[in-house]
Amino acid sequence: MKIWMDDRLVDEADAKISVFDHGLLYGDGVFEGIRVYGGKIFELAAHLKRLYESAKVIRLDIGMGIDELAAATEKTVEANSIADGYIRLLITRGIGDLGLDPFICKNPGIIIIADGIQLYPEELYEKGLKVVSVSTMRSHPLALAPQIKSLNYLNNIMAKVEAIDQGAGEAIMYNHLGYVAEASADNVFIVKDDVVITPPAEAGALGGITRGIVIRLAGEMGYEVAERNLTRVDLYVSDEFFMTGTAAEVIAIVDIDGRVIGDGKPGKITETIRKKFFEYARS
Repeated sequence: MKIWMDDRLVDEADAKISVFDHGLLYGDGVFEGIRVYGGKIFELAAHLKRLYESAKVIRLDIGMGIDELAAATEKTVEANSIADGYIRLLITRGIGDLGLDPFICKNPGIIIIADGIQLYPEELYEKGLKVVSVSTMRSHPLALAPQIKSLNYLNNIMAKVEAIDQGAGEAIMYNHLGYVAEASADNVFIVKDDVVITPPAEAGALGGITRGIVIRLAGEMGYEVAERNLTRVDLYVSDEFFMTGTAAEVIAIVDIDGRVIGDGKPGKITETIRKKFFEYARS
């Protein structure tokens, strides 16, 4: 496998970072997960726009123009002959010392990995997934804004640990006001009375690329789409429930906290949206 490191492709065995890189020491950096379908990078421009915006917020100079980074991403995919797969693009703060000061890090670290991925077994896309509400709260927006796709993912990881401990496939996280924020790695949608509803970004949800596409596609298909705060009860009494994400794509939820959603099978609107998304992604 070939990995892009800073300004060139290197063999996987040579893809190394310093133990003094602040991305490693403090989770100081940003990242994107991007899909490849049929050899084409999906929504690369949108992902890079979000990456550069995340970097701007944390005052991290990527040190490379957006077109140059796009070209590096394409070269990494081509070098690994990825037809259908996943890209992990990371920007670290770079090499510093054991102190917190980010501005002593002179050069950011740029890492691009292109490989295969399957987040959930194929049968779960047909049968649906069971999820649980967790006690790990989504980070307060004044602590770490949800719009920043940060390398510091411990908040999400602890939520995932709770889900695994309870034998569930995903964790549903709530914000400091008790409203639904997102899953540990995915955005949340429900369907109620034929309306497709998702929490707004200010509730603590990342502005997901797949989320945005699903909102647009659902509207184009004639469904009413709304962004509004959801409670745990709203999830329990939803007619349908699904999640979206770059790795997960679109997957139905059929059980939350022991409450069966609908008839316990992926709903009609969910399946219609999932099919439409797959057609769009591969078009």
